[in-house]
Amino acid sequence: MDRYKAGMLARSLAGHDTGKMYVIMESDSAYVYLADGMLRSVDRPKRKKKKHVQPVCTRYEAAPLDDVAVKRILKNYLNQEKGKQED
Repeated sequence: MDRYKAGMLARSLAGHDTGKMYVIMESDSAYVYLADGMLRSVDRPKRKKKKHVQPVCTRYEAAPLDDVAVKRILKNYLNQEKGKQED
């Protein structure tokens, strides 16, 4: 069973983007392909090794994943996390 599925959120654990949230666009045996809708668009996803990302159990079912949908997903998730930390 693969822990990395398209539509899931993932946090970068290594590299210059440590701590940044992405949406997983696809995965293969060794890599995941990540997009954030701004610097890394859906057309040009970032390739990162699976051991360098932490999947977040939240999965979104947005059929046409475009840059606007990815930005909206990340914004909503980060706002929810911010609200949990303030409580």
